[in-house]
Amino acid sequence: MKLSRRKFLKVTSGVVGGGVAAELGLLGVNTAAAAAKAGKVPIKTGRQVPSICPYCAVGCGQIVTVSDAGEIVDIQGNPDSPISQGTLCPKGAATFQLVKNEQRWTTVKYRAPGSDRWEEKPLDWAMHRIAELTKKTRDAHFNEFQELPDGKDGTVKKRVMNTYALASLGGATMDNEWNYLHQKLMHGLGVVYLENQARI
Repeated sequence: MKLSRRKFLKVTSGVVGGGVAAELGLLGVNTAAAAAKAGKVPIKTGRQVPSICPYCAVGCGQIVTVSDAGEIVDIQGNPDSPISQGTLCPKGAATFQLVKNEQRWTTVKYRAPGSDRWEEKPLDWAMHRIAELTKKTRDAHFNEFQELPDGKDGTVKKRVMNTYALASLGGATMDNEWNYLHQKLMHGLGVVYLENQARI
């Protein structure tokens, strides 16, 4: 097929404009295989529930598609959100992996000191173990008073009520409300080293 410059520009502008299959056919491209494969791609349907991205304090809008069985089948940006207008950052766009991920552990794994293997433990056991070790460490290393600089090349003993033996590093999946409650708990325990990894 002989194609003039004018015809080529007309056809390619049509591809950019939206009539892709018909215009590509004019160029001699067979789109039948792609069209057949596209017809087999399952379309995710279900009830669409407006939600908020759980990652940071920006509050980007999301749409969670839920099947009739109550299973989450898709999570995408909400174009009606005045904050994000349907866009999501890389972490927000991957929110679906919080729900559906074969590599994500859903049970408590524990490896005893000196052991070479992981074992599953009940959640209640893990929570009590964490609380027990936290209290034991805090009690053993709690500072009621501490010598601090007085600004005049000397020191003064002040009440500090803290511990340097514990630290908290929050994960990127902690939402704004959890971060608030978590820092309140850590400050209540007297933890000085408090950080949250919420950057992309």
